[in-house]
Amino acid sequence: MKKESNIKLRFNIVATIIYIIGIILLIQLFNLQIVHGEEYRETSNTRLTRESTLEAARGNIRDQSGNILAGTVSGIDVELYKTKIDTETLNSTLLKFAQLLESNGDKYKDDLPISINPFAFTISEASQSTWKENNNIDQNKTAEECFYILKEKYQITTENVEECRKIMTLRYVIAKNGYSNTRPVQIASNISQNTLAQLNEQNDSFPGISMPVNPTRSYPSGSLASHILGYIGRVEEGDLEGKEDIYNPDDIIGRTGIEYIFEPYLKGTNGVRQIDMAVDGTVTSEYVSEEAIAGSDVILTIDANLQQVTEDALEANINKISNGGFQDRFDAYAGSAVVMNVNTGEVLAMASYPDFEPGQFVNGISQAKYDEYNSEAAHSPLFNRAIQSISSPGSTFKMVTAIAGLETGAITPTEKINDVGTYRYYKDYTPHCWNRSGHGRLNVSQAIVRSCNYFFYETGRRVGIDNLKKYANYLGLGKKTGIELLGEETGYVACKETSRLFNRLWTDGLTLVAAIGQGDNSFTTLQMAKYTSMIANGGKNLNVTVIKSIVGANGQEVPKEEIEEFVNKRLNRQREEMEQLPFKPETIQAVKEGMKGVTTESGGTAASVFRGFNIEVGGKTGSAEAGNKTNAWFVGFAPFDQPEIAVVVMVENGGHGSYTAEVARDIIAEYFGMNANKITENMTAEPMTEIQR
Repeated sequence: MKKESNIKLRFNIVATIIYIIGIILLIQLFNLQIVHGEEYRETSNTRLTRESTLEAARGNIRDQSGNILAGTVSGIDVELYKTKIDTETLNSTLLKFAQLLESNGDKYKDDLPISINPFAFTISEASQSTWKENNNIDQNKTAEECFYILKEKYQITTENVEECRKIMTLRYVIAKNGYSNTRPVQIASNISQNTLAQLNEQNDSFPGISMPVNPTRSYPSGSLASHILGYIGRVEEGDLEGKEDIYNPDDIIGRTGIEYIFEPYLKGTNGVRQIDMAVDGTVTSEYVSEEAIAGSDVILTIDANLQQVTEDALEANINKISNGGFQDRFDAYAGSAVVMNVNTGEVLAMASYPDFEPGQFVNGISQAKYDEYNSEAAHSPLFNRAIQSISSPGSTFKMVTAIAGLETGAITPTEKINDVGTYRYYKDYTPHCWNRSGHGRLNVSQAIVRSCNYFFYETGRRVGIDNLKKYANYLGLGKKTGIELLGEETGYVACKETSRLFNRLWTDGLTLVAAIGQGDNSFTTLQMAKYTSMIANGGKNLNVTVIKSIVGANGQEVPKEEIEEFVNKRLNRQREEMEQLPFKPETIQAVKEGMKGVTTESGGTAASVFRGFNIEVGGKTGSAEAGNKTNAWFVGFAPFDQPEIAVVVMVENGGHGSYTAEVARDIIAEYFGMNANKITENMTAEPMTEIQR
């Protein structure tokens, strides 16, 4: 009985506790729903929380001294979330927004390719066709008709054409990029403090608008080193495949240059921003729940000052040639130049003209500007001529023939060959020296000074095409240098294999043509810089590079081996063992003496340019036929006794190689800190086109 009584007591106690808990819960529920229900519903309505991406600052790209070539600045952007407002309210809100920005001198996104007053397309005909197709508009519709089709589509009621376009522009951005109540669309960037203050004051009038502070890519030096840096662009659908956890649809990504190759290092790790909104779309508060981590800095071997001088000198030289500033006028329009450390293979400057503004791509380049860049009149400014354009080197190749002859014993440093004007060894091919009267008896150094075709015809015949190819390849010609940039061309060394590639039979005469740098010989400016550097350093092979180091946000430097492995994978290439083919000291000395004579001796093709210059320079000019134009080359190194840098310049249709020597002179003066005012010019020398006729 006692045991049964204890059980009943425990049951009653448990039941009583359950009843008490139930009563407490009912009282609390009554309190939440009835007593304070309206208050809590109001609080809930003002705390609709959305997560937004907190963008990480993109890593800087710096020159070797730490100067920022591509960096980030903090900008206030305007993002729009989808809210439960009707179309008429949305359109009136967007009009007020556009007018507010314009009153403060700010800009909103404007990708609409139709202008008004008068109506016209702002894009090319080819782009118009694609645009109409993407927007389901008949191909025969005019710009005005397209405008009113969009007006009807977006249910814009105002009859004021200017107001209509403002609304239409922003509706077009929304339609093009999409948005939702959890994912915003960016409708403006880098707004001013005045606009920010007014938007905050009138928050209730702009439902769905958020104004995050985001890092924005900047290029403080404009177009400087644009082909090295490359440009960025918005992530596209193909970029997201397999990387959905890394990129958001509104992210930016490197498209070309260093921005592309080192994208995984430059891109930081995004954080998370929480945004509290009322049900009407007005923002009540914002806070960071997860901090962003900035990307790594990529340090280049480029010297910003030298790069600027190289670009300016190249542009000025091209303009001078095309405007008849020298003895003859040529329709020059483009060119490239490279400055390289002859001992390390580091690229100190690399210019391609014409260039472009990477900043144009930051917020999405306009179709009109993109069409301008790709127009025939622009001469392909997005094209990196230093690594993507190949051209016959002309007489600047003659050092290859000289080295091959000296190293194989086909000639000696002191042997003299008698140039009689016309080379008659072969009956079916009798080419002339550029000096039809002949230069008489010359040794190899003298032949380089006077750029004697006859001497190198004979040397090339003795050496044979296989040896010419061997030494050209070793000196970096017809082979990619391995620079850390996309799109580098391989080029061609004239030889039997190349001839078969172009479905031509090899003849003895082609060996003579190859020996003076014509025929199938076609190289990039960067390859020519490596070749010149190897002559200057005595034949030591080089790893060409534009990367000094990579430093993470934590200050730690990325190991060189990791960078090399990453680049090889990124460019889908195999690591090559560096061959070393030592040259005899007397070979290098004979060739270099000839190059010094080019810039110092009477009759040297660049002597007038370097007259009075207080640093000894070894150089060689070249004029190479390319269809109906003559490309102009200069290759050189300085100082002569202890070379530090090699400089190579190529101007398309520059006419005479001696003209381009001015660019190298200005670069060398900058590198060695010379006073440019002391440089004097003498343009009375007769220019020579050193090509085989």
